[in-house]
Amino acid sequence: MSVVLVTGASRGIGAAIARAFACEGCDVAVNYHKNAEKANLLCEEFREKGVRAITVQADVSDSAQVNAMFETVRRELGDPDILVNNAGISLFGLLTDLSNDDWQRMLNTNLSSVFYCCRAALPAMIRAHKGVIVNIASMWGEVGASCEAAYSAAKAGVIGLTKALAKEVGPSGVRVNAVSPGVVMTDMMAGFSEQDIAALKEESPLMMTGTPADIADAVLYLASDKARFVTGQVLPVNGGMVI
Repeated sequence: MSVVLVTGASRGIGAAIARAFACEGCDVAVNYHKNAEKANLLCEEFREKGVRAITVQADVSDSAQVNAMFETVRRELGDPDILVNNAGISLFGLLTDLSNDDWQRMLNTNLSSVFYCCRAALPAMIRAHKGVIVNIASMWGEVGASCEAAYSAAKAGVIGLTKALAKEVGPSGVRVNAVSPGVVMTDMMAGFSEQDIAALKEESPLMMTGTPADIADAVLYLASDKARFVTGQVLPVNGGMVI
């Protein structure tokens, strides 16, 4: 049975991804940074499905905490066969108003965390000659977003890392792909008004916003044997907003 580690999994897209794997019978490690209560409730739900599930607290922007997280997962569940790098933050504002600390925090949380987690996961995957990494990027990493320059830059870095790493570890039997969400109704959208959301829907050919489950389904596909011939790809799940 696969062991899955999902970062930033206490809520939103991460929780939906973790839930999808638990429903498939996988053992799941739920990483969280601050919300222990939601992470624990999620694991209780998963255990009722008959799978092993643990919570692992770590700030994935810190390499030492990432290494400790992997040690805990290995001890409790075994080496992860599947890693989903989902943890991320958003920041809206003009580039000229961005502080050095804001810029660094965005890069550390959204990009460096992916590097730290991949580096920690890969030795065991390479030894086993199997493994899957799915990174959560963003459509703004593909085309850029006004007033979200730091976020766009970090997510573009995730896409570049995904493609490069797929070439590097493919001969070792490890696949690396990314899912690139569009507008998905999570806590990150809390600052948007109903009018803003209606305008975003109008920009999409499907005239709708996405749900966390839409992203989870795409991740589940990329992690499955149905995608055994797919690596180094960025799967857009954006309702056609970016074509």
